[in-house]
Amino acid sequence: MKNKLLIISALLLLSLSVTARQKVLIFCKTAGFHHASIAVGIPAIMKLGAEHNFDVDTTTDATKFTYDNLKQYAAVIFLSTTGHVLNEAQQGEFEKYIRSGGGFAGVHSATDTEYDWAWYGNLVGAYFRNHPSVQQVATLHIVDPNFQATKGLPAEWKRLDEWYNFKWIAPNLHVLITIDEKTYTGGNNGDNHPMSWYHEYDGGRAFYTALGHTDESYADPLYLGHLLGGIEYAMGRKDQ
Repeated sequence: MKNKLLIISALLLLSLSVTARQKVLIFCKTAGFHHASIAVGIPAIMKLGAEHNFDVDTTTDATKFTYDNLKQYAAVIFLSTTGHVLNEAQQGEFEKYIRSGGGFAGVHSATDTEYDWAWYGNLVGAYFRNHPSVQQVATLHIVDPNFQATKGLPAEWKRLDEWYNFKWIAPNLHVLITIDEKTYTGGNNGDNHPMSWYHEYDGGRAFYTALGHTDESYADPLYLGHLLGGIEYAMGRKDQ
């Protein structure tokens, strides 16, 4: 009887571990420009979570950046953050989270964030320089069509967005998407102008997409599939 109870308990624990839903945290604090698309990005990511079996919390409160709080999340999403958003203690707690195997997904102006925090620059993978005005449709090239954030995208993806130029780009990024500067006006990163990438960094996982300025992005199935794949990579989910 005792052995049967032990087996039942073990099966219950196994069932709970299998069915437990992962959680992500959207952090959307801005200390600079505030993107209006944050307001539509949050419910769009929540909908992705509901459809793909993960829960989504949101905050603009930097005091939530303690390791004890962050460790409940499979990934933290910096959704169009700008400027200096974490103090030194909070930065240290976030570093601890990543070093413990946490995940990071940066969206659009996540590269316009924390210019004086070199660790973060290496995590997100680049720092924003400037951008031309939102203008004509440009052509994106899918460099790696087999990654979970780019599967299903057209090899030449034509879309309207705000096209970032970068003043610094980290080495050893796995670039997913580049932009063809010949198809729009104002690009200044040359022939190898990355717009999305991923990499392992300091014990954790990081994904970034420069796309997502416009409200319309968060109703675009192609963009949402791209974003979902990046979030799931950051969460540690393997491509299905």
